[in-house]
Amino acid sequence: MKCVAIIPARGGSKGVPRKNIRLLAGHPLLSYSVAHARATPEITRIIVSTDDPMIARVAHECGAESIVRPPEISGDTATSESALVHALDHLKNTEGYEPDLVVFLQATSPLRRPDDVSMAIRTLIADEADSLFSACPMHGFVWRRERGSSEWRSETYDFRNRQRRQDAPEDVVENGSIYVFRPWVLRDFGNRLGGKISVHFMDAAESVQVDSPADLELVEHLLSRRRAPANASELGRVRLLALDFDGVLTDNRVQVSESGQEAVACHRGDGWGIARLRDAGVTVIVISTETNPVVAARCRKLGIECTDSCNDKAAALESIAAQRGVSANEVAYVGNDVNDLACLRWVGLPIAVADAEPEVRAAARLVTTRPGGHGAVREVADWILTTRARRGATSHDAPASTRGGVR
Repeated sequence: MKCVAIIPARGGSKGVPRKNIRLLAGHPLLSYSVAHARATPEITRIIVSTDDPMIARVAHECGAESIVRPPEISGDTATSESALVHALDHLKNTEGYEPDLVVFLQATSPLRRPDDVSMAIRTLIADEADSLFSACPMHGFVWRRERGSSEWRSETYDFRNRQRRQDAPEDVVENGSIYVFRPWVLRDFGNRLGGKISVHFMDAAESVQVDSPADLELVEHLLSRRRAPANASELGRVRLLALDFDGVLTDNRVQVSESGQEAVACHRGDGWGIARLRDAGVTVIVISTETNPVVAARCRKLGIECTDSCNDKAAALESIAAQRGVSANEVAYVGNDVNDLACLRWVGLPIAVADAEPEVRAAARLVTTRPGGHGAVREVADWILTTRARRGATSHDAPASTRGGVR
């Protein structure tokens, strides 16, 4: 299936100037939507529609293509539909490319969860729908007043016959984050929605959009919260911690001598954290595509199992977990690059280091504050150990086969 993501991002914005490339938590606003698209397996192509050369450059740096949008559909009154039609026409006329499915992402929605876009696509397909929008459930009693009128009326319930909230009809608010549609819907209806319509549900915190200066501060706060362990249950159930090597236990650099011998730099704090995890009954392993013997040597020093020269890291991780009787929900994985995405999608607790690639950060449940090779693993170890201590965890929480480290 050919599935294209289109992200309209014009240069003009009166509410928040240069909004689409404003930095939020250290990254351009646009980069979050591109990262969400890149982390979605179903999406085969990512297009940013823009009239602004700087936005186009940011799009390319983030791993997306760009299409130049003409001025007549780039002003304040231009519709998103006009940008979508222009992008699809451009692809068809210049390349003969016609997708089977279009995912329309708004750059102003950076708070999607890593699997939101994929879940939305799968919902549309499972429901045999023609279009889909993301929405936030609305709990409450809504009143409405028409413009110019002084009269209020109860819109979602009859105030004369007030129901319990749990007995009221289900209401949702379109949050503008994700739209998925078959191209003919846009052609036939001139609208992103038409035919059989389905809904992908998102939480209120994930539905906030950047439309005003006040939104910038709120979204920055919500993004920063994702850099700290927010869910103790996720950390408390970890029995197996799997680590990539390069870029996680190292700073992703290599020193090469005149003879061709390679050396890497590691952080002693990471070794201390790994030792404490093993003492607590948490199994720690390394899975790496690297063929350099330095990987195995470092793991021997740390006393942990190493799978190097690995071409399919996700398959190796699943096999190791199965051998130990550990479910995916009890596994945490720490990665930094795109070859870690399959592992991050499989485990119960996906973690990225601070300097990971954007799509890796987007796929992570937690992001460390420290970069790879500079104590990121120690940070993860502290999260797990602190959570276990708070919950009164003892060694009997782990099965005998995992106590004292890897067997």
